[in-house]
Amino acid sequence: MGEAGDQEITEDAFLDGRLRLRQPARGYRAGADALLLAAAVEPPEGARVFEPGCGVGAALLGLAARRPDLRLVGMEIDPPTAALATQNILLNQLQDRVVVRTGDALRDADGVFDAILVNPPYATPTGAPEPSDPQRRRAFVTPDPLDVWIRRLADRLTGGGILTVVHRADALPALLAGLEGRLGGVEVAPVFPRAGEPAHRVLVRARKGARAPVRLWRGLVLHEADGTFTTAADDLFRGRAAFTWA
Repeated sequence: MGEAGDQEITEDAFLDGRLRLRQPARGYRAGADALLLAAAVEPPEGARVFEPGCGVGAALLGLAARRPDLRLVGMEIDPPTAALATQNILLNQLQDRVVVRTGDALRDADGVFDAILVNPPYATPTGAPEPSDPQRRRAFVTPDPLDVWIRRLADRLTGGGILTVVHRADALPALLAGLEGRLGGVEVAPVFPRAGEPAHRVLVRARKGARAPVRLWRGLVLHEADGTFTTAADDLFRGRAAFTWA
């Protein structure tokens, strides 16, 4: 445990210790959503991959650890968080394949990519109380609606490029509306806290130029009734298996 300026920083192990991340002790911390996203992305061999709003790099580096053939670019709007992401690249000795830039990913990104993974902020300003921690607020609240995120990210994809998103389950209608006319071959996989409970997250992926109809997969159940991870979830979070779109 250490400090960056006046901010307390922890160093935490993920993927059974194969990935280590320095991140703030308080505020927004990497967790299940980032690991789900990293496990759900399946770019083609040798692809160039982009993550907007990459935070400290949990999803970006999780994917890099699983796929040594990829070259990855992250962008993070918060300079201290982007600095931590760069530290994490070095900490995991991935500097030959991964880079993180500071900036607004919807406005400052350039170039095109074979795949994009994104965990967009889950809320837009509504007048309701927002997180007091500034980094947590930037992670969870965005002035841009989902269709703006999807439109601008679609412009960053090559032909046939894949967008993979993790979001709240109740955001699925907005996600599908945003994808319509921009990306096709949409696939949806719900993520359930426990069997018999409503999904609380969805994984969605789509391709640029695809015309296939929407497919709904069975998804993933995270916990057994006693609160332990299911075998599938445990394998995913330990990095023993990728997410299965089936």
